[in-house]
Amino acid sequence: MARAVQVINGIYLIAGANVTSSEDAAAYLVEFGKELVMIDSGAGRTAELLERNIREVGLDPENISTIVLTHRHIDHIGGAPYFRRLFGCRIVMHDLDADAVEQGDPIQTVANWYEVKFPPTPVDLRISFEEEAMNFNDHTLNILHTPGHTPGSISLYMDRDGRRILFGQDIHGPFFPRLGADLSIWRKSMERLLDLKADILFEGHFGIFQPGEAVERFIRGHLNRNKV
Repeated sequence: MARAVQVINGIYLIAGANVTSSEDAAAYLVEFGKELVMIDSGAGRTAELLERNIREVGLDPENISTIVLTHRHIDHIGGAPYFRRLFGCRIVMHDLDADAVEQGDPIQTVANWYEVKFPPTPVDLRISFEEEAMNFNDHTLNILHTPGHTPGSISLYMDRDGRRILFGQDIHGPFFPRLGADLSIWRKSMERLLDLKADILFEGHFGIFQPGEAVERFIRGHLNRNKV
């Protein structure tokens, strides 16, 4: 497997199919001065590898203050208990997906698909607004409620070095109604993301897209493929 890489200034790809394991969704680490924020955490079995990757790019996992989980599926949440236990970082996610994490629900976390057990894990901060800003060392990370893939799916965006950066994990789906997916709501969420005019998209499984034209093309392509 490849090692973690700094994609742009202070933003690192630390997990994903070509970095840790094919079962891991992409996970990113963002520097806000000395404070670090992790966005998603892989499926869990590679948590020690994520820690190693963080150290190999010269960062200290002790400085991770926050793990933002973009939704409740195991390939995004599995490593969070490991980092919370070892480094005391708080876990943040949307209220509508948080119960599945706190209960260790094998169905709604899809841990049963991966044949793993996800331990009931406290969520330290539940997001309940449609949009919320979190501040880290005078820098802002914006959280948008973008339901559709799951009821509590969120996307994050920030501005850095004159560019708008969007973390849109699993905006492509898939969409299983028994797991709370809703295509009509998802389409509205995608229109909100298009309105951001992002310059770079960090996606959960399909890679990193830039410039803005490529971001829009990716999102519109999935809108065209997923009609209500």
